[in-house]
Amino acid sequence: MLVATKGNPMSEVRVVLEPEDEFNHEPDPVPNYNESMYFNVFDPAREIGGWFRMGNRVNEGYAELSVCLYLPDGRVGFMFKRPSITTNDTFDAGGLRIDVVQPFEHLKVSYDGKVCLMTNPADMADPKKAFTENPSVACRVELDYHGVSPMFGGRPVQADGSDFEIDPENSFSKAHYEQHVAATGTIEIDGEVFPIDGFGLRDKSWGPRHWQAITWYRWLPMNFGQDFAMMISIVDRPDGPRRSGMVLRDGEYVMIRDATIESDYDDDGYQTHLRAWARTDEREYEVTGEVLSLIPLRNRRTTPDGQLLHTRITEGMTRYECDGEVGYGLSEYLDQIVDGQPIGLDQA
Repeated sequence: MLVATKGNPMSEVRVVLEPEDEFNHEPDPVPNYNESMYFNVFDPAREIGGWFRMGNRVNEGYAELSVCLYLPDGRVGFMFKRPSITTNDTFDAGGLRIDVVQPFEHLKVSYDGKVCLMTNPADMADPKKAFTENPSVACRVELDYHGVSPMFGGRPVQADGSDFEIDPENSFSKAHYEQHVAATGTIEIDGEVFPIDGFGLRDKSWGPRHWQAITWYRWLPMNFGQDFAMMISIVDRPDGPRRSGMVLRDGEYVMIRDATIESDYDDDGYQTHLRAWARTDEREYEVTGEVLSLIPLRNRRTTPDGQLLHTRITEGMTRYECDGEVGYGLSEYLDQIVDGQPIGLDQA
């Protein structure tokens, strides 16, 4: 795929994505190299959902493991760990494993471990308290993911095929792709088994990453069925928010050219409802969302000069409506916390 670079229409950027990119890459020689895969799934009949992420930070000697499960009664099971790793060859650590069966077509996600089971998922605003005061229960996950869409994204390279230079200290990734998917399997929590037959979105990224490289973003992946899905993304940039995404219609993606998101928040600044608008070359879409269950997460890092940086990510299982259809997905809001406040409120 070729696109013109902003500010220089005579130059071109190629976005490269090969089947081999589904497998892990040789790490860049930077401390904060991250290679990660992410999957979500929401079963519309049972109103159960979840997401899974494994981020290999092999140059730092560990992986970031996240498992989050939204149960029909409002409880949330969550686990975050940093298991030790010595290689970037696989995604397999801490009980979470991701296998590529057929690139772009079929992947497997499995987990065998514990989750912190919370009646009030807002407890995770204080992780130490949440893990201390809520039960840790056994959890097993077996899910098969199959692509229902083309691939979206890849690795941007210059016209001659060379990589762009990036500053590792201000990078979120150098390559990223996404795909809408269907998923089937089972989730077992504390002896209770939930069959899963639903839809979701997966992504992969690699390259240097600091969670503080973006001041704020809003990410809305949603599925209304096998042939209708959407992803709306608004990411803050130095020259203004980047508004993008795609709509899946009958097996093909149509690019979103512009988008807005209006959100309602509770007293803690967590999203409760949203109204999104997106425009493609063909038409406009209006989407409403109701957050069914939300868990607040955080990432903190101390800079070499001793400054403590705090990133908050609120992950809400969300029921969406568009064109008279009901779907399910996630509303993921990332904000840097400055003077105790999330910086991106009401800016999307």
